[in-house]
Amino acid sequence: MKKIAVVYWSGTGNTQAMAEAVAEGVKSAGGEVVIYTASDFSADLMNDFYGIAFGCPSMGVEVLEESEFEPMFSSLESKLGGKRISLFGSYGWGDGEWMRNWEKTCDDSGAFLVSESVICNDFPDNEAVESCKALGMALVE
Repeated sequence: MKKIAVVYWSGTGNTQAMAEAVAEGVKSAGGEVVIYTASDFSADLMNDFYGIAFGCPSMGVEVLEESEFEPMFSSLESKLGGKRISLFGSYGWGDGEWMRNWEKTCDDSGAFLVSESVICNDFPDNEAVESCKALGMALVE
């Protein structure tokens, strides 16, 4: 059974709801899932997983959350090479620039993005939930 981590930060519950849908997708594809908040995940855990889904909302001027998520993610960048990952998050304004920048960081680090990233405005609607489930399933394939 392929073991997948879902690592997220959520301030309002929107990204947490997305993380739960990603985890549901992993399980439905036959994978084992472990959910972490950003403060509980570290580079030491990277090699324990077949794939990792990272979730963070857009903050400020379309950046990753700066006190917990961004420092944690930056500490992992050197270990992203060849790793199967996917990205998701919610936003309340802007056009998704934070996600495009985040995808570029992953590409530049040599990560393998297994699916199109999922973003949604505020709380995930049914379409976003289904996209998150598909993202989780793609990590297991």
